[in-house]
Amino acid sequence: MRMKIKDLIVKEEERQRDSLMLIPSENYASRAVREAVGSVFANKYSEGYPGRRYYEGNEVVDELERYVQDLAKELFGVPYVNVQPYSGSPANAAVEMALLEPGETLMGLKLSGGGHLTHGHPEITFSGKFFQSVQYGVDKEGRVDFEELRKLTLKYKPKLIIAGTTSYPWILEWKKFREIADEVEAYLMADISHIAGLVVGGVHPSPVPYADIVTTTTHKTLRGPRGAMIMVTERGLKKDVDLPSKIDRAVFPGLQGGPHNHVTAGIGVALEEAKEPQFKQYAEKIVENAKVLAEALRRKGVKVWGTENHLMLLDFGGWGGGAQVAYAMSVAGMVANKNTVPHDRHSPFYPSGVRIGTPGVTTLGMGSKEMKKIADWIWQVVKVAQKWPLPKEKRERKEFMITFKKKMKENRELMRVKSEVETMMIKYRV
Repeated sequence: MRMKIKDLIVKEEERQRDSLMLIPSENYASRAVREAVGSVFANKYSEGYPGRRYYEGNEVVDELERYVQDLAKELFGVPYVNVQPYSGSPANAAVEMALLEPGETLMGLKLSGGGHLTHGHPEITFSGKFFQSVQYGVDKEGRVDFEELRKLTLKYKPKLIIAGTTSYPWILEWKKFREIADEVEAYLMADISHIAGLVVGGVHPSPVPYADIVTTTTHKTLRGPRGAMIMVTERGLKKDVDLPSKIDRAVFPGLQGGPHNHVTAGIGVALEEAKEPQFKQYAEKIVENAKVLAEALRRKGVKVWGTENHLMLLDFGGWGGGAQVAYAMSVAGMVANKNTVPHDRHSPFYPSGVRIGTPGVTTLGMGSKEMKKIADWIWQVVKVAQKWPLPKEKRERKEFMITFKKKMKENRELMRVKSEVETMMIKYRV
């Protein structure tokens, strides 16, 4: 291995070892998953599908892919799975390509309400440029506004409704989505990228009885490598028996070349791990930890949106502090991300909120005691960052953030918290 790359790997290992992983879309893959991803399966080119490859020498790869498909079918209770998508965004793109012609209508949750870019975010993304995108929102509590969703559905009659999120701290009510989709005979796609592990672990309702198609990434709460899957349900097959072949063609050759077989192997290991009894306990602990952390923060005066799942949104809209708190937390050894909150009056570049979650710290074995300590540390960081409210004038913000970041790196209180975090992490190293 070249020394520069080796040095960077060591640096990243040290960063992960010494800091708290609080970004809810990140997790720690097991050594077995990482070994599979680094295996000789990375050497093989396998355009096509099992039994229908364009290259020779794929007998073992065919066996691998079929086995991983069977694992996913068993875990999620579906008749069809495609395990080739490179990531979540390509998976969603493949479904949209399979079901829609350019200009046809899809509906998804607004980004500001917790939706994802690939769910039709207008103008900027492929899903908002190539299709007519209608975006539904959330109510005062930050939950999906089903009354608005129904009105928009009846007005625009979308061909595809997407029920899925990226920063939504509530249980998704699949039955309500299904009932609305049925009124216009729309396809219903559930994107469970964030909650797949919670679904498998039985702490979040499964969309399989209600959705036609289910997409998911394989990292996040599923603790696998960075890949994705597309699943068709029994309901979806009854609606269109050709859905599997349409999706297969959209993935390859529609959007991708050969699959990343080493990632497929890693997905298989993660699914094997998810079948173990302790995975259910892990999923339960994620939710328990999130509730303890959220309540501890509320008691300190932080406005918290959520939580019923693995994540929550901390709201600092009163002083425009999402970007400042996220950066200050990072300096203090707690890695989160700035994020919009429901009905945010600030821009996505300088949002009101910070998104945090408990999958990573739960993987390390942390519990209620540690969640309360983390809440203490976050509150100490907030008190430091509060002295730096966001300027009202947009032209002043860039220079403001440069100065702010410099001051945070020099802040003694943040350095003290960082030292305490590193001391605690000695007990929980991966």
